[in-house]
Order: sequence, then structure tokens, then C-alpha cells
Amino acid sequence: MAKTFSGKHIVKILEKHFGFVAVSQRGSHMKLKRTHAPLAVTVVPLHKELARGTLRGVLELAKVEEKDFYSKAK
Repeated sequence: MAKTFSGKHIVKILEKHFGFVAVSQRGSHMKLKRTHAPLAVTVVPLHKELARGTLRGVLELAKVEEKDFYSKAK
């Protein structure tokens, strides 16, 4: 069974390991951008549990490999 992540946990991992910073939040969705790439913007829903497909979509927008994300999440 795949491990599930909360939106807040995903934001923490992206900020700590992949150089993202929070830009804004509207409702339950937070916008992040990379500090070294001005055009890379990612939106993360801050739900208690994100579906695996939603996580894949977030990582695709962030241009982060799934294996890299999971290695940092341990």
C-alpha cells in the first residue's frame, strides 16, 4: 500500500528539500514557487490526505521526480 501524505506535509518537503517557498494561499490551496526558477509554480491542496494521482500531478507541476520525493520523505 502506498503511503499517503497530507498537503501540509508535501509543502514542508518541497520547501525543505527542493527549494520552494510559499507565495500565496486561497482557501485550501497553497501556491509555491521555486526560488531559483521564477516560472515554476505549483499548487498544493491542503487536504488531510491527498490521492496518489493528485500527488503525482503536484510533483509533475513542480518538476520533481517521484522517486526523489519519496527518498526525501522518509
